[in-house]
Amino acid sequence: MENNRQGTGAAVSRVARSVARGGQVFLRDVGQGLLEVSHNTFALVGFALVALVVFGAGRADLRATFESRALGWLQARHEARTEGTVEALTSLNEPDAILRATAADLKDLTKQQAAVAVWISRRYRVAPEPVSRLVKEAWTVGAKTNLEPTLILAIMAIESSFNPFAQSPVGAQGLMQVMTRVHDDKYEPFGGTHAAFDPVTNLRVGVRVLKECIARAGSIEGGLRFYVGAANLTDDGGYAWKVLAEQAHLRAISGGQTVPVNAPLNAAPPAVAVVPEPAAVPAVDTPPAESARTPATAAGDKVALLN
Repeated sequence: MENNRQGTGAAVSRVARSVARGGQVFLRDVGQGLLEVSHNTFALVGFALVALVVFGAGRADLRATFESRALGWLQARHEARTEGTVEALTSLNEPDAILRATAADLKDLTKQQAAVAVWISRRYRVAPEPVSRLVKEAWTVGAKTNLEPTLILAIMAIESSFNPFAQSPVGAQGLMQVMTRVHDDKYEPFGGTHAAFDPVTNLRVGVRVLKECIARAGSIEGGLRFYVGAANLTDDGGYAWKVLAEQAHLRAISGGQTVPVNAPLNAAPPAVAVVPEPAAVPAVDTPPAESARTPATAAGDKVALLN
């Protein structure tokens, strides 16, 4: 009996060992198979990646798309990491922004132009660099249109006090307060009506309107009345003589004379089409005109209405 039990136990042990060895062999075979499959899969993936890289290298459009998306992803990650910090402002850096700046150095102007630019800068409390660019442009445009640059600058002074973003209640805009909606066609060569707020463009369009007004009226003073929209009125609110008075100041400065920056516009200049060289204006304590112009009539706000 005892021998039977021992024989049965030995048989069970042999079966268990056989099953264990079989399981080990099975697991080993399965592991080796998976390893070989994974190796083959990685090889296929690697081959596919190499093929994609080679294909993409020959396609500039695909390469540019990939680079653009990669750069966008990196920028998004950077912005997410720096959000709410001062470092976030670095994403707004724009090295080419200076190309849009309307400015010039005084040293690039003639002595005559520089004197005018400095005086305007002090009188209207604006930076000399952008004023220098406008003075230089006024001289250039004036030479091409046979208009005195001091007249162009005087109109800007009376119209907007050299504020390129000025706008009147009736829609006159920019340095020379041109009615943008009336003269939208004149802004087309400059890219559209938003160019009204580009100082140089507004100056050029304003001078074109002024030339049309002078040609229509037959004189500078009459052209100024057309420019301000008071041609059919008995009174232009003193607009014309204010412009000519300011021009007299600017002509005196350009001629090497001394004019106080607070020189008033409370006396009409000589009634001539082109203002002659005036004597130096005596110093007074009266401050200059506070705003671009002081309209006396409702029509006085209708700037540059000639179409």
